[in-house]
Amino acid sequence: MSKKQVKEELEQDVLLETFSKAQSFYDQNKNSVIGAAIALVILIGGSVGYYYYSEAQESEAQQLMGQATQAYLQGNYEEALNGSDADFTVGFEQIINNYSMTEAANLAQYYASVSAFKLGNSQEALQYIQNYEVPEGIMGVGPLSFHAAIHTELGNHAQAAELYVKAAEWDVNESTTPYNYLEAANAYHDASDKERAQEYAQKIVDEYDDSDQVTQAEQLLGMLAVAE
Repeated sequence: MSKKQVKEELEQDVLLETFSKAQSFYDQNKNSVIGAAIALVILIGGSVGYYYYSEAQESEAQQLMGQATQAYLQGNYEEALNGSDADFTVGFEQIINNYSMTEAANLAQYYASVSAFKLGNSQEALQYIQNYEVPEGIMGVGPLSFHAAIHTELGNHAQAAELYVKAAEWDVNESTTPYNYLEAANAYHDASDKERAQEYAQKIVDEYDDSDQVTQAEQLLGMLAVAE
């Protein structure tokens, strides 16, 4: 094959043509290309850095949760919520404020709510529980039911009823579902919503006739019927 033929074939090679165009683009836009490459390196480095920072924050928050939870389990709700200067411990409030992006801080919202409620501060308890991200499945039923109980304590019966229904249907089962339906029926009754009170009491009788709540549901239905 002659040198002329080899040269012609090389000039027609797609890869070489593509490389040639890329080289030309680079020569004409060198500063932009370099700038974009640097930006990409910074972005990747920042992402990696943030990952390790988040992991460190989560680890610290979890350790501090151990201190606050210990006070909580001992019934020392004031210390659990606000920590102790004398013992150099932090409470759920500080964890929420200083580690807000962590899972530990989310859990602290729930425990802070219970602590405030135990201390008789229902409005404060409501603020905490409203910021709590409820987990999926059975683990979310209790917090939803507790949220409803706070509304009941504050006299917000309609809101309580809605949350009890949500708790009943969050994880449908033979135990927590009829319990929360009954609480919803009672809350609707307290809210003077007779129709919905009957609806959820009847739901227990029809769908959960073996539950512990069926007798109370029947009694509520009877009382509502007499009131007509």
